[in-house]
Amino acid sequence: MAAGELVETAAACDEADELRAKRAEFVLEPETVYLDGNSLGALPRSVAGRLADVVEREWGRGRIRSWGEAGWWTAPERIGDRIAPLVGAAPGRIVVGDSTSVNLFKAVVGAVRIAREEAPGRTEVLVDAATFPTDGYIAASAARMTGCAIRPVAAAAMAEEAGPATAAALVNHVDYRTGELHDLPAITRGLRAAGVRTVWDLCHSAGALPVELDAHGVDFAAGCTYKFLNGGPGAPAFLYVNEAVQGRFDSPLPGWNSHAEPFAMASDYTPAQGPVRGRVGTPDILSTLALEEALRVWEGVDIAAVRAKSLALTDFFLRCVAEYGPGEPRLRSLTPVAHERRGSQVALVCEPAEDARPALEALAERGVVGDFRHPGVLRFGFTPLYTSFRDAERAARALGEVIR
Repeated sequence: MAAGELVETAAACDEADELRAKRAEFVLEPETVYLDGNSLGALPRSVAGRLADVVEREWGRGRIRSWGEAGWWTAPERIGDRIAPLVGAAPGRIVVGDSTSVNLFKAVVGAVRIAREEAPGRTEVLVDAATFPTDGYIAASAARMTGCAIRPVAAAAMAEEAGPATAAALVNHVDYRTGELHDLPAITRGLRAAGVRTVWDLCHSAGALPVELDAHGVDFAAGCTYKFLNGGPGAPAFLYVNEAVQGRFDSPLPGWNSHAEPFAMASDYTPAQGPVRGRVGTPDILSTLALEEALRVWEGVDIAAVRAKSLALTDFFLRCVAEYGPGEPRLRSLTPVAHERRGSQVALVCEPAEDARPALEALAERGVVGDFRHPGVLRFGFTPLYTSFRDAERAARALGEVIR
């Protein structure tokens, strides 16, 4: 297909896009194609004003009163309920706070402890073999703390590899490097049949595609909010605890914020009920309330429409790369073609690998912002709320020019 036809196709797709009005709610320069929202989402326009109000009025004039009057104290659960429909959870199952790493640590230890109550002989934790490195570090530390062995296993093989000694499994929903989407329903179902408690990392899926945590019986999940949820750099993460295990969740990080009566200042710890049990210390109010405001862009948005656009965008980008690019062996996609196995990014292997980083730098000079991972992988994240089909066409055309 000629370049002119691809431009026309992009324009037609943008015109038909039911989410196109959302782009105006973000701070984006028209000359820039931003395809790194899978690392840091764009800034929603209303966040700056909200933060100014929090600093000047709630903190500046309200001071300590704002913990109650401005709702600071209940923010972690309130914002968790805003995230809940985006990951298929009912209200009262998600709490916001801490980092993904900290929440995964709580979840893995909590999952092992529950499994051990049911079968004391369970002494193994499975971890996704291709996991983001920090997840592996956290899983190994949680295993040491609970007296378990750690065993890396490919996500697709988790269920068949699990056995009577397996206590918990930590799995990534989307592979951060390749963009491959793992089968959460089937893997969870298989692990549950083996008596294994599940912990899912949703960093690359929350806000990009339907997750349905409740429907599929996931025990625990955690994810960041600064990628597809656009919460800002270092925004607090979230922790999901299935209602069926909330009363049995024994967090390894009990803090005064998760106490049943936090202001009693009791020397003995009595855990609160519900998602509050996932809290630890005083929440970071500025970043937490920035996240709350950022989540307003999701009002009226159907996550199914987000998924449909994500697949259409990545399909179109791959089509444009094939048209504009030099083809194999210079560029080849690591991201699965099948929709049921694709997240919301496209990862391209550049050959030779040492050309990848200079290619990314040359793309940036042309106004296209992507991402790099060793060895020689170019990553392009597609955030359906603000990425257009014209963006996809421009990026692919610039990539072809750079590689050639």
